Amino acid sequence: MQIPIKAITSAAIILAATVIGKKFLSTTGLIGVMPLTGALILVWMYLENRGNPKVMQEFARGALWGILPSILFFLVAFVCFKKQLALPIVLLSSFGV
Repeated sequence: MQIPIKAITSAAIILAATVIGKKFLSTTGLIGVMPLTGALILVWMYLENRGNPKVMQEFARGALWGILPSILFFLVAFVCFKKQLALPIVLLSSFGV
């Protein structure tokens, strides 16, 4: 039962972000990179591992290491979009960095 709940919750957040984006473009970007996703995963990890501090610490460590690649990804995407490059090129460039 947990998997459908996780899928529905995650899909609802993504859907909400895209609906909000139709009116407030920058807000969608903010929602997309907010700790909201991380917090959701944190809750799932906590529940599945009964709050095991070691597991939670390792998750937090991994999340911290994920910040730099995320910053680089969106920085490259921003520059590429500013140059009016096509989405496939933006994605290839961003993932490449």
